[in-house]
Formats: sequence, structure tokens, C-alpha cells
Amino acid sequence: MIRVAVIGAAGYTGGEMVRLLMRHPHVGAKSVVAVSASHAEKLLSVAHPDLSGLTDLVFVEKAPTDADLYVLCLGHGKSAQWLSENDLPLRAKVIDVGHDFRIESSAHTFIYGLPEVHRERIRNATRIANPGCFATAIQLALIPLAEKGLLTADVVVHAITGSTGAGQQPTETTHYSWRVNNVSTYKVFEHQHEPEIKQTLGDVPLHFVPLRGPFARGIHVSAVIPGNWSSIDVKTLFRDRYATHPFVVICDELPDMKRVINTNMCHIGLLVRNNSLMVVSVIDNLLKGAAGQAIQNMNLACGFDEAAGLDLKSSVF
Repeated sequence: MIRVAVIGAAGYTGGEMVRLLMRHPHVGAKSVVAVSASHAEKLLSVAHPDLSGLTDLVFVEKAPTDADLYVLCLGHGKSAQWLSENDLPLRAKVIDVGHDFRIESSAHTFIYGLPEVHRERIRNATRIANPGCFATAIQLALIPLAEKGLLTADVVVHAITGSTGAGQQPTETTHYSWRVNNVSTYKVFEHQHEPEIKQTLGDVPLHFVPLRGPFARGIHVSAVIPGNWSSIDVKTLFRDRYATHPFVVICDELPDMKRVINTNMCHIGLLVRNNSLMVVSVIDNLLKGAAGQAIQNMNLACGFDEAAGLDLKSSVF
């Protein structure tokens, strides 16, 4: 068993981390430390009512000094500051779910934690930068094509996300009366996830249009790439590429988003028509796009089965 400290455990991603870790075969409720300065000494169920009756754990204000793993579920820009202010055990591993270390650099030792690309590096890592949610869904949709040098034409990506992707603090564009029955674009062609996408795919001609959706969680990506494509060859390429990766499924049809909500899965569908290829990928932004992928990375870095603690059921109905 390992001891895991979740920093920023009162937020959406922090709550998902705590839930998953409490049921993890190599962690369990007694080995989770939920750190939150804003909720210190309060029951976890105060921030996460779905845990009522399931645990009597309380939030603590300060991180323990003896954890085996620290998961940083902090706002973007705050992870680097937290690390500079806290002395961690030399043996401890760190997974940052925020934005601070996703671009690999000589200025830090974090590696980019997309398991479908960097699985072996993650196994030996002590510092892991969890990918962004949009970046995860888009990269998984395009990696097989990029690796074969097939993304030479313009790639147009429309990706719609739920309101939980903006975090727990209410804003003008996340409160219910604005979001319901509404769809809007934002940060068109300049989203903060584009650099990490191109770090993996190369300098592809990407045109990324993010959209806000009228739902709480999930991401639906549709990427259109012009060219002369063979439906059979493309499906074979994708199935071969992801054959050994347990959380990516290549579907016979174009997937809807609800089939992956509450899971760590990414479902991908492919359609060839009229000299164009459309790739659709769907994930849960809080799981495969955040906490679930962090557990996947923890499993790899700690020598556990990659899928441990991630046998989750979607809510299709």
C-alpha cells in the first residue's frame, strides 16, 4: 500500500482523485490524505456530498511530509509555487494535474504523462505532468495519423466540453442560467492546450475551435482531415496503434459522449466520405482528462497494473 496526498482535494478533480484512491487496491481510504486549506477539519462530504456515509475522513490544512505520492490538483500556475514552498521526501513521486509543467523543458524534470505515448518513460518517472483534457482527447484522435506523417493537410478540430472543465469556482460562462440551452466558442485558434498537442503531434496545421456545451462533464472532439483515405486502412491503423492500450477503444460507429462519462475510457470512431476523414473521440474530462489519467500514471509509475482502480461504469441511461 502507498500513501497519497491530494493537494486541492476540495475541487472537482481533487474530489474525483479522492474517490478513486479510496477504492484503489494499492491505496485505500486509510492511505489517502485530502489537503485543502479552505476546508480544513471539515468532513470530505461537506465538499463532496456523494461521499456522505462512505467515509469519516476530514480535510487537513497542510500536506504530510511522509507521503509516497503527491497529486497536485491546483489552479493553473499554482503547482510550481506549491512545490517551491514545500519540502517533499526525496523518494516521493509527484503528479501535477495542472498546466504548469506540461511543456517539457530543461527548466524542470517533469515528463509529459500521456500513457498512450510515453508509457515506458512514465514507468521510470518521479515527476509527471498530467495532460490537459482537450489535449488528451485531441491527441488520441490524431496520434496514429501523425506518427505515420499523414497530417500534412489542414486539420480542423471542433471540441465541445462540459462546464466542469472550467473548475469549481462559478464564473459568468459556467453558471446554470447562462450555460443551459446554450453553446458558444472561446479561445478560438489560441487555446492553452495547443502547445502540448503540437509537442506530441509535431507542428501540424491544426485549427482548433473549442466550444462550451450545456452539460456538466465530458468532451466530444470531431476532427476533419481532407485527403484520399481508405476506410479499411484507417481503421486498421487505429486498431493496431491502440491494441495494447486498455483505455482506448476503436468503435465501428461514431461514438456519443455519454458512453464514456464516469470512466477512464476514450472511444474513437472514424468516417471516410467525400475525400475527407472525420475522427470522433469522446472522453470524460474529469477522468481520462484529469483524475482517471492521473491514476493511470500513478499505476505505471508505481509498478501497479495500469488499469488498477479504474474498472468504472458509464452512465449511459
